[in-house]
Amino acid sequence: MTTLLEQAFEKVDALYRVLALKSLTVSTAESCTGGMIGACLTHPAGASRYYMGSIVAYDNRIKTALLGVSPDTLKTVGAVSEETAVEMAQGARKALATDLTVAVTGIAGPGGESPEKPQGLVYIAVYDGKSCTVTRNLFPGDRDEVRLHTVNKALSMLIERVQAY
Repeated sequence: MTTLLEQAFEKVDALYRVLALKSLTVSTAESCTGGMIGACLTHPAGASRYYMGSIVAYDNRIKTALLGVSPDTLKTVGAVSEETAVEMAQGARKALATDLTVAVTGIAGPGGESPEKPQGLVYIAVYDGKSCTVTRNLFPGDRDEVRLHTVNKALSMLIERVQAY
């Protein structure tokens, strides 16, 4: 049985094969994963042909200043929301000048959860400049498992979007 990290590395390889076929680039905007998606994307040699970079926006001030997330969005629906994930993805694509981007925001825990927003709640958005797909996910496990599940889902969503591009 492969580990979640091994699965992520396999997905990165698959993603790069599809990106190469279509001559596309990707970037990331990460909150709850703290750069784990970017770390996986830079695992293979030659990653810089496809992966341009990331904005790790753990704090709301960074989400606003670097990704253009509206303070009103953060005030009304919070950092862990579909709206914030979409704005993060749009902001990262613009800031990093890539074809596609993926953004994640959620609660890896422990701590910070509430009945409305439990540990494991993660929103993932993929944006290609025309449309944005966002999913609401409730991942099981402890902090590390939630983060690794998020990485795997984000990579899967990127692969699907690139294939349809």
